[in-house]
Amino acid sequence: MLIRRPADIRPSEITSETNYLNRREFIRAGAIAGGSLLAPAALAAVIPEQRRARLDGVAKSPFSTDETPNSYDDITTYNNFYEFGTGKGDPAVYARDFEPRPWTIAVEGHAEKTGIFDFDDFMKPFDLEERIYRLRCVEAWSMVIPWVGVPLADVVKHFLPTSKAKYVAFETLHDPSRMPGQRRRVLDWPYREGLTIAEATNPLTILAVGLYGEVMPNQNGAPIRLVVPWKYGFKSIKSIVRIRFAERRPKTSWNMATPREYGFYANVNPDVDHPRWSQARERRIGAGLFASKQPTLMFNGYGEHVAHLYKGLDLRRNF
Repeated sequence: MLIRRPADIRPSEITSETNYLNRREFIRAGAIAGGSLLAPAALAAVIPEQRRARLDGVAKSPFSTDETPNSYDDITTYNNFYEFGTGKGDPAVYARDFEPRPWTIAVEGHAEKTGIFDFDDFMKPFDLEERIYRLRCVEAWSMVIPWVGVPLADVVKHFLPTSKAKYVAFETLHDPSRMPGQRRRVLDWPYREGLTIAEATNPLTILAVGLYGEVMPNQNGAPIRLVVPWKYGFKSIKSIVRIRFAERRPKTSWNMATPREYGFYANVNPDVDHPRWSQARERRIGAGLFASKQPTLMFNGYGEHVAHLYKGLDLRRNF
C-alpha cells in the first residue's frame, strides 16, 4: 500500500515540532493543574491481577476525542489478534484461559537502563490516564475506545535512551502453548513492531494496560499493548514482552509478510487504497450492518498533532 501526503493538509497545520510540543505541554499542564482541584494526583500505576478489576487513580487526558466510545461488548468481541486466531471472534474465545500474570518485560538496546523487569516494577514509575482514541483498521472498520495507559514518552524518558536510539522496537510473547494461533504459520512469530523515536515520544502514543477503567482483557492485548491512534491498528502491538532501543529500523511483522501492502509507517491515509480494498471510507463497529460508512480522516483525524513528524518525508515511498 502506497501512501502519499494529501493535498488538504495546509502548511499552517504542519507546525514545527518545538512549537507543537510546547503548546501541547502547556495544555497538558493546565489540564493537570485543573484536575488536581477535583481529584488527587495518581502516585503510581498499580495494575491488579484480577480480570475486570477496576484501575484506581486514573486521570482524564486532554488528548481524548469527544466521540462516543463503542460499547465494552463491541471492543472485546471484535478483535484482530492472530496469536489467538484469524477470525474477529476468535480472540474472545481462545484467549479466555490465557494467564497474563506473572509477566516480565525486557528492555534492551541503546539505553542507560536495561534489564528484565517484573510487570509491576515496570509500571510503578508512571501515572495512569484514560484516553478515548479512535482505532482504525486496514480492513476499513473503526472503533472509539476508552483506553487506560501511560504515555510512551514517559516510559522512553525513564529508560534514558542514548543518542544512538533512532527507533523503538517491540515484540509480543511467543508461546504457542498459551497462544494457539501461533501454532499456525500465519506470520513469522513472534509478532514484531516498531516506531521512530519521534513517533514513540509523540504525546499521543501510549502503552495501554486497560480499557473502560478496567484491567486490559486478554483478547485486547493483556497485560500491556501499544496504542498509536493515527496509524492502522496493526501497529498497536499486543502483549508486549520486549522493548528495544535500536539504531536501525526494526523489522515489523506485516511488512515482512507482505511488503507491497504494509509499510513501516502505516499512517492512515484515505487517499491511497490498499491493493485489495479502498481506504476512503470506514464502517464504525456497532453502527449496524446497514449503517452508512463514513469518510476516513487523514492520520485518523490526528493530523494536527502528528503531521509535523513526516514533514519532508516522501510518503509515497515511506508508506
